[in-house]
Amino acid sequence: MAARATVSGGGRLIDRIRKWYYNAAGFNKLGLMRDDTFYEDDDVKEALKRLPEDLYNERMFRIKRALDLSLKHQILPKDQWVKYEEVCVWSSLKVEVIRTDHCSVIGMFSLLKRCMFTCYL
Repeated sequence: MAARATVSGGGRLIDRIRKWYYNAAGFNKLGLMRDDTFYEDDDVKEALKRLPEDLYNERMFRIKRALDLSLKHQILPKDQWVKYEEVCVWSSLKVEVIRTDHCSVIGMFSLLKRCMFTCYL
């Protein structure tokens, strides 16, 4: 019983650390979500292409507003900050799916190369 209390207490501690880090990062003060801050490599660009148009437009609005606020050295009023509980992980899930697809294709090509190499020996 004591072990269960420790595990659940540890989960709450990790959640508090996540919330603290989310607020300390500062992008929520500009109205951005975590997924809006990803570096746009090929996988992220592919995930953005697969987004519904309304989500993509909302993302672009958040990025443009954050850029404008940053240039003015301002932040949003506290009631407009993106809260930790409001965050959705749409693009990170799509990026993981795309990366898995790429890894399976790359794995298939490497297996094909090995088969071709052994056939010629």
